[in-house]
Amino acid sequence: MPTTMNVSLSELMKAFVDEEVRDGGYVSTSDYIRDLIRQRQRAKAEAALQQAIAAGLGSPAVPGGVELFEQMRARARSRDAHAQ
Repeated sequence: MPTTMNVSLSELMKAFVDEEVRDGGYVSTSDYIRDLIRQRQRAKAEAALQQAIAAGLGSPAVPGGVELFEQMRARARSRDAHAQ
């Protein structure tokens, strides 16, 4: 259920938002603000993902990593073949 939030803006900021709504094809000020929030959420999620990828790339390789992965894959395929 939507809730209401009141925000105080300077006249200059309000004029900017009104212009963005008018020129950006938004239905309302609320639509514009929701879009800004979604953009920020996506940006934060992307930054977190990039950070996780960088951490993974920077971590030392697991000894026997590739070989262990291939063994696990072979076992899984074997189980799948027997299950069918």
